[in-house]
Amino acid sequence: MSFEIQELPDVIRVIVLLSLSNGIKLQKNVLKKRVDKICGERVYIEMNDIEEALREMISEGLIIEKDGTFQLTEQGLKLSKEWASLLLKKEPIIEVVAGLVDGSVTSLVVILSEVLAGLSTTMATFAAFLTLTAVAITNFSSFLLGGITEDLADIMTLQTLMGYSLSDIPDKKERDKSLLLLKHLFILLHREINKSNIYAAIICGTTTFLAGSIPIIAYLALARPFNIILSLSIVGVVVGIFLVRYRSKRTRVHWKITLFETLAIVVIAVLASLLLGGTV
Repeated sequence: MSFEIQELPDVIRVIVLLSLSNGIKLQKNVLKKRVDKICGERVYIEMNDIEEALREMISEGLIIEKDGTFQLTEQGLKLSKEWASLLLKKEPIIEVVAGLVDGSVTSLVVILSEVLAGLSTTMATFAAFLTLTAVAITNFSSFLLGGITEDLADIMTLQTLMGYSLSDIPDKKERDKSLLLLKHLFILLHREINKSNIYAAIICGTTTFLAGSIPIIAYLALARPFNIILSLSIVGVVVGIFLVRYRSKRTRVHWKITLFETLAIVVIAVLASLLLGGTV
């Protein structure tokens, strides 16, 4: 399947890929209803158009038909995942990484500040969770507002590029039908992107709070020096193992490079926070 959307069956194929994601099995008439739901009342897609798109997808090895139902092949599932990630922004790598880094940095700053300043347990507890809550709320609002703005801008650009490709269709009737279908598809995608950004904001805020609160609780609950050893070990495990492994797997960069980058970012952020806070 070509990445470029050049004709009506290409748009229908994208809808089929999204409809059959996660191994879902659907009959042809159900797929037709999915397409009609996207089209609304302004454009009518004939069953022949859908059958043509399905035949092409079968010949390309993207779907299989069995007993009148259609299901994605392994290759189709991979392509469906890529389209979902591109169009629906359903790959929560940024928000998870941001939450882990910000939460870990916040907990390190709080713990080191308490050690250097010698705060009481009550003051340390109050300062710790006030700071952590503020960072988590900031991350939540940033991903919610900034993410929606950025993702919608990207999706509008993608819609424009696809529309430009479809405008070259010689047949005016098919060209108008394709452009209308594309327009209604992206209207639906706008709604899905808003939902995805809400989920992303929740994930980032929750990850930030959990990544920061666990080492802080360990530090406040235990006596010295076990509290410092355990809390720093928790941060080390999160940053050095889980975060590095996650980033390395998702970005397909060697873990040693990812480890160096991650440690450098965390060290610089912690030192900058301590210097700005006047604790060193």
